[in-house]
Amino acid sequence: MAKKIEAGVRSADINNKLVEEILSQSNPKELFGKDGLFQQLKKRLVERILEDELSHELGYSRHSKASKQDSNRRNGTSEKTVIDDSGQKIVLDIPRDRDNSFEPQLIPKGVRRFTGFDDSVISLYARGMTMSEIQSHLEEMYHTEVSKELISTITDGVMEEVIIWQARALDRIYPIVYLDCIMVKARDNNIVINKAVYLVIGINIEGKKELLGIWISKNEGSKFWMQVVSELKNRGVEQIYVACVDGLKGFRDAINSVFPNTIVQLCIVHMVRNSLKYVSYKNLKEVAADLKQIYTANNENMANLALEEFAKKWDSKYPVISDIWIRNWSGIVPFFAFPKEIRKVIYTTNTIESVNRQIRKIIKNKGVFPDDKSITKIVYLALKHAAKKWTMPIKEWSLALNQFEILCGNFKYELLENDF
Repeated sequence: MAKKIEAGVRSADINNKLVEEILSQSNPKELFGKDGLFQQLKKRLVERILEDELSHELGYSRHSKASKQDSNRRNGTSEKTVIDDSGQKIVLDIPRDRDNSFEPQLIPKGVRRFTGFDDSVISLYARGMTMSEIQSHLEEMYHTEVSKELISTITDGVMEEVIIWQARALDRIYPIVYLDCIMVKARDNNIVINKAVYLVIGINIEGKKELLGIWISKNEGSKFWMQVVSELKNRGVEQIYVACVDGLKGFRDAINSVFPNTIVQLCIVHMVRNSLKYVSYKNLKEVAADLKQIYTANNENMANLALEEFAKKWDSKYPVISDIWIRNWSGIVPFFAFPKEIRKVIYTTNTIESVNRQIRKIIKNKGVFPDDKSITKIVYLALKHAAKKWTMPIKEWSLALNQFEILCGNFKYELLENDF
């Protein structure tokens, strides 16, 4: 063990000496600049790896005197400019063979970008940058000129991933599913119209959020929602206990035609958001607190009383709010039949709200989308980025899950049995 430690120390000493020697002979600009030592080193390393690949292919190393079993030989090099993962251009000397059968693995034929560069472009695109902004960013940061066509080609690669993802099999059971729609501007036959982007987010058995799919249509409607819900069933979903929806007319019938036992609940988050948009900033907190008295009431009767008190207090300033709740009361009522553990999970899970905020933040820079493909790309990438944070169950999920098991059967254990 002592010898290993000593060897490690000696190795570290050598590395430190090498670093000190490099620093003593170069300034930072010479090291990190466009044609600095690091770029030269990267070029040499890549070329060396390519040489080793060809040696493995031919069965002998460069300048080897060993007998050569094959008629194929080295045949010089060809120049190729590639963009590395940091956006810098590198001119490489790619080794060739006489038979032209050598297929490099590090940089395959036809490829002129390191994978990391594509990831960087996709990351910038996912943040809502326009083509021009991505071009300017790469030019400013890496002194690399990239065409809009190349950026489009790179981001189009995402569509293959989307197609596979959109067709993937889903879980059999989702205790809660949120269905929502966001409107974006897009061109259709050279005319700018509003298009509906349908989103479905499920809470799975483990209590984790999961984006189930993205769909695009010319407008929001219950008929299209029926197609969406039918697709969920075709992809393996057998049971949804609660579907949280917005106030679209016909939504309940569309869902229950496919999942007849699903309880369709008007989304409380939507109700609150739609109510608060009429309120001045100085009254915002107070109105929000009074609305909370309605949806956190112990039962329907107490919720009715809370709504009456709200109307008495605020109708003189904001009569439209109580009217919204009264008109939609039949869609809100199922909520009060749930145990408090389930109710709390439903109204404190701001999944839809946070997702919409993320999408709106990104699409505001895009202006008008040229086609459905461009909408799908940006929305998928935005939600993929948001989903990186969906690693933990939602708060107090275990308590809610126990109540779901009581209400709709012991689905958790049924699911586990069928999976073995």
